Amino acid sequence: MTTHTFDIVVLGGGSGGYAAAIRASELGKSVALIEKDKVGGTCLHRGCIPTKALLHAAEVAEHVRGAAHVGISATLDGIDPAGVRAYREGIVAKKFKGLEGLVKARGITTVSGLGRLNPDRSVSVGDDVYVGADVILATGSYSRTLPGLEIGGRVLTSEHALALDVIPERVLILGGGVIGVEFASVWRSFGAEVTIIEALPHLVPNEDVAMSKGLERAFRRRGITSSLGIRFSSATQDDTSVTVTLEDGSTHTADYLLVAVGRGPATADLGFEAAGVTLERGFVTVDEELRTGAPGVWAVGDIVPGLQLAHRGFQQGIAVAERIAGLSPAPVPDAQIPKVTYSSPEVASVGISEAAAIDAHGADAVSAYEYNLAGNGKSEIIGTAGLVKVVRLKDGPVLGVHLLGDRVGELITEGQLAVAWEAHPEDIAPLIHAHPTQSEALGEAFLALAGKPLHAL
Repeated sequence: MTTHTFDIVVLGGGSGGYAAAIRASELGKSVALIEKDKVGGTCLHRGCIPTKALLHAAEVAEHVRGAAHVGISATLDGIDPAGVRAYREGIVAKKFKGLEGLVKARGITTVSGLGRLNPDRSVSVGDDVYVGADVILATGSYSRTLPGLEIGGRVLTSEHALALDVIPERVLILGGGVIGVEFASVWRSFGAEVTIIEALPHLVPNEDVAMSKGLERAFRRRGITSSLGIRFSSATQDDTSVTVTLEDGSTHTADYLLVAVGRGPATADLGFEAAGVTLERGFVTVDEELRTGAPGVWAVGDIVPGLQLAHRGFQQGIAVAERIAGLSPAPVPDAQIPKVTYSSPEVASVGISEAAAIDAHGADAVSAYEYNLAGNGKSEIIGTAGLVKVVRLKDGPVLGVHLLGDRVGELITEGQLAVAWEAHPEDIAPLIHAHPTQSEALGEAFLALAGKPLHAL
C-alpha cells in the first residue's frame, strides 16, 4: 500500500469535481482528482455535450426540410446515423482533449480508478491511499428506472440511446422532463414517431405552467404525441418491439422505450456513511456552504439535493475550493440558477413561477406579463413561436423569468441578473435591447411591467 498526501482530494471528475480541482489549484493547493472513467463525467461524455450535438444535428435537418420556405432549394435525403455519431463523438473528443490539457497545465494529479472513502476520510483507489486535509465528494449521478422496469434490450436509458446505431421508426419516452423532451425533439426531427408518457399533468412539470402548455402545443404541431396524467404500470418486450401498459389499461407499442424518469445520486457502496457523511434518500446532507457532517469533507454537484445541472456543479465546486482556501463566496440559491431545456422549442427559466410567487406572497402582491414571440421580428425571421413571461412583486423586484422558443436559452442570463440583483422592471426598462434580436422580447416584457409597453397593448 502506498500513501499519497495532498491538500485536497477530489472524488469524482465530473463538472463539480474538476471545477473544484481547477479552482483549488489556482489558489495554490495541491490536488488529486480521482475519476473512475474519464474526466468530464456524465456531462461531457454522456450528457450535456453529446445530447446538444444531437440537437444541433436535428436542427440542421429541420432547416433543410424547411428551406423552401425561405426560398432555398434543398433536399433532405435522409439521416446518416454513423455520420451523426461521428460528428457527436468528434465534438466530445475535442472538448475532452482540451479539458485534459487544462487539468494537466494546472498541475493537478489525475488518478484513474474507483475511489472509496475510508472511515478516516482518506480515499482508497486499489492499493493506493490518498490523504487530503480536505476531501470533496463529487461522484455524480446515474439514470434512474422504476420498480419492476428492467433496463436492457429495447428498454433504454439516455446513455443507451446515445449509443443506438439506428434511427427508430417508433419510440416511446417514459418521462416528460428535460431528458425526455430533448430526446423526443431529436428523434422527431430525425423522422421517428414519438410518444411521451408523463405521469404528471404537464410536460417539463417543474417549469411555469404557461411554458409547459406552450411546449405541449408546439410538440403537437410537430407531431409528437403525449400521454399526460396517467401513471406507468408495466412494460414487456420481444425481439422487435416494446409495449407499455398504463394504470388505466391503455397500451403503447414502439421499437424502443427510453426511460427518462430522472437521475439518482451515485453514493451507494462508496463508504460515505462509515466516514460520517449523512445520506438522505441517497443524497448527501450538507449545510449552506456545502460541508457534510464529517469534518473536512464537502460535497458538490448531483449528489447534493437540488437542481442537477452541470453549471450548478461548476459553481459549487468553485465555491468549495474558495472556502477551503479561506475565501468567503456567497452561496447561490437554486432559484437564481438558470435552467434550459434544449428541445425545439427551448424552455429556459430562472427564479420562481407565477404559481410559486402567489403561494409565497399572495395573489394581490404578484403581477405577471406574457409577451408573445409573434411580435418579435427576429423570432419571425428564424421561424419560432413562443413567449416570454416575467413575474414580479407589484411595485417590487422581478421574481422569475420564463422563456419558450428556439434559441431562448441564450437569453436567460439577463433574466438571472434581474432575479439575482432583485431588479425592478423599472430599472431595466430604460436599457436598450439591440434590434432586431430575440432579446427585445424580454425587453418588451420589462417595459410592459414598468407601465410603458412599446410593441404590445
